Amino acid sequence: MPNDHEDLARWQDVTLPVDERVADLLRRMTLEEKLAQLGSIWPGGAGSGADVAPHQHELMAGKGAERIDWEKIAAPGLGQLTRPFGTAPVDPTEGAGVLARTQARIAAANRFGIPAIAHEECLAGFTAWQATVYPTPLAWGATFNPVLVRRMAERIGADMRSVGIHQGLAPVLDVTRDPRWGRTEETIGEDPYLVATLGSAYVSGLQSAGVIATLKHFVGYSASRAARNQAPVSMGPREMADVLLPPFEMALREGGARSVMHSYSEVDGVPAAADRALLTGLLRDVWGFTGTVVADYFGVSFLESLHRVADSAAAAAELALRAGVDVELPDTSCYGAPLHQAVREGGLPEELVDRSVLRVLRHKCELGLLDPDWDPVPDALRPAGPGPADPTDGDRLDAPAPATPPAGGTVDLDRPEARALARQVAEQSVVLLANTGALPLPSEARIALVGPLADDPAAMFGCYSFPSHVGGQHPDVPLGLEVPTLLESLRAELPAATVDHAVGCGVSDEEDGRLATAVRLASEADVCVAVLGDRAGLFGRGTSGEGCDAEDLALPGVQGRLLDELLATGTPVVLVLFTGRPYALGRYTGRLAAAVQSFFPGEEGGPAVAGVLSGRVCPSGRLPVSVPREPGGLSTGYLAPRLGRRHEGSSVDPTALFPFGHGLSYTSFDWTRVRVDGAPVPEGGESAIELPTDGEVTVALSVRNSGDRAGTEVVQLYLHDPAAQVTRPVVRLLGYARVPLEPGERAEVAFKVHTDLTSFTGRTGSRVVEPGDLELRLSASSELHRHTVRLRLTGEERTVDHRRRLRCEALVR
Repeated sequence: MPNDHEDLARWQDVTLPVDERVADLLRRMTLEEKLAQLGSIWPGGAGSGADVAPHQHELMAGKGAERIDWEKIAAPGLGQLTRPFGTAPVDPTEGAGVLARTQARIAAANRFGIPAIAHEECLAGFTAWQATVYPTPLAWGATFNPVLVRRMAERIGADMRSVGIHQGLAPVLDVTRDPRWGRTEETIGEDPYLVATLGSAYVSGLQSAGVIATLKHFVGYSASRAARNQAPVSMGPREMADVLLPPFEMALREGGARSVMHSYSEVDGVPAAADRALLTGLLRDVWGFTGTVVADYFGVSFLESLHRVADSAAAAAELALRAGVDVELPDTSCYGAPLHQAVREGGLPEELVDRSVLRVLRHKCELGLLDPDWDPVPDALRPAGPGPADPTDGDRLDAPAPATPPAGGTVDLDRPEARALARQVAEQSVVLLANTGALPLPSEARIALVGPLADDPAAMFGCYSFPSHVGGQHPDVPLGLEVPTLLESLRAELPAATVDHAVGCGVSDEEDGRLATAVRLASEADVCVAVLGDRAGLFGRGTSGEGCDAEDLALPGVQGRLLDELLATGTPVVLVLFTGRPYALGRYTGRLAAAVQSFFPGEEGGPAVAGVLSGRVCPSGRLPVSVPREPGGLSTGYLAPRLGRRHEGSSVDPTALFPFGHGLSYTSFDWTRVRVDGAPVPEGGESAIELPTDGEVTVALSVRNSGDRAGTEVVQLYLHDPAAQVTRPVVRLLGYARVPLEPGERAEVAFKVHTDLTSFTGRTGSRVVEPGDLELRLSASSELHRHTVRLRLTGEERTVDHRRRLRCEALVR
């Protein structure tokens, strides 16, 4: 509560509009108090252990927790608390209590009684010890299911808010451009429409639970040269507008995201953190965004230390604030004394500070942090009845976990309903790449389960899950979760089978003497299941993850050699991949009995993949990224114009082995009765249906399960533009629909296609809908087109803007 005698009723009056309340509070603040709202503190960020953010220990030097004087630091206020649960393992109940006490101290220390916004990572679930680990975003992409992704995000948000977290640093809306990039696993896929729809669903779900979603990384990060993390980006404005920006547009307009994080990228020499045209001109002036822009960790300092576009911390602060970066994360370096100096010396108008402070205070008001009845005790602790703790309590947010964490806490972040949801997402994300009849596995077979990931819980985790991100640095602390391995899960699925196991090799070993044992086991089996892939890590501590970029797309270490030797035994080999990126599989084409792809499927990934292998689960996942044929024959995915594909002018063939959208099933489907606005479309018809450039058309078809078991088809709608004023992708995704069907059941699938969806950035730099011929292709993948509907757009070329239609509505009935 406030600790002076000033009447603060107006800014605390919950009946007044938010803007009136925050304006009243702002006018009462000193410059020091304003700047405090733009800063942050990371207790524990200077602790022992390897970096979880780039240059973390270098930039946090001298800021150890033992040096934190909370009363002094919080006296002017505090904008954000960084990762109270995600820095070190902490029992959820104890962590919620420590956070509540810390918030009480912060509020008591400043004269307005304002607490901080507490933020956490939440890309694969709440990044906290003992919290549910969901599949990684690339696995979300494989589900093609925004409804399920929203449900997952609602659950994640509810868990976070229940323990006092206000903001989540997710989703990642970067579109995959080169899968060698280590952070491919954090992306949703290589198509902007898939990324946009699933990312927007995540935003809606998270924010419905009262947690601010943060879109990242704005923008260009995934397009770095040679797929090297933080490397410069060479991309023209047309590709940026048509490929990388649309997911952010949809997540802001339809998802209602309240925060955006700038990327580490420099595009054409301009770092995103210093790009006013991007962060203010486009994001705010054109798109109308009113939330906060937060710095990627140390991004403001990097303007001086890495990008070298500023010669001091004050200059970096001024560049970032002028560009539109409102909050410095994860700790205050530039937005403290250096920014104060820039304002006091007259070089930076205080009005720019006020602009950002109003945005921060608006968030705090919307979160209830300015209300007179604000209570630091979160919902998860209320059944136990604790009230606000003594603000002088000495507990620290970053208190190290004991070797054996306390048991019996009252906060459960991995409830049965959360695990069931994690299982559902994992099951829908498994992609059956190829199958010669080896799957489902025979129920009584002798199975050799080999490979480094066959009996390893880490096979299930991406780099932003707590076990990979933080847990690995605390080997004395238990995992804190039940994570069945594939070995355990397959034995449970097939109790009558004999499942023998051999490791074969490590994930990244260059030589391994264990290959012979695995090969011998395979030679004696009826079928061999080879379980290969990645180990997620950070900054070179894994084969996938932030800072773990790949030189090529060959399987890591000697795993490729192990697979070759297994295939040479003559035993049928089923390949199972647990990875954070697609790997080149052309070397094994025609030799595998089956292949299954799973992108870090989370804590329930073992049972999910085992369910597909046994046949309990009918696979319905579809590739969100293309699987290459050759490790060096790289492409930027399926969104290539004609000369970006195979042609006679180059000896390199970039054709994917398995294209975007590909995925097999254990049942079959018939697609019939194609209609346009209710009228049948004859097979092979050459006539085009005319439509004005501001029109809409409904394309429908009938899908029937013609097999003998239940399954789900994924109908995909692609646009082909035969000739345009600029080169266009041969095809691009317009819409999609998951169609679950029982044997013999039929469903009608309809897509409402507005001509806005055919728009692109033309020669003048404006987005246009161009008259002329188009094709709508009803497809099972980006290469397997079942039916084509020809359109002819008539009338004048039409210019559209950010208010255009963004979504192709899909109806299944």
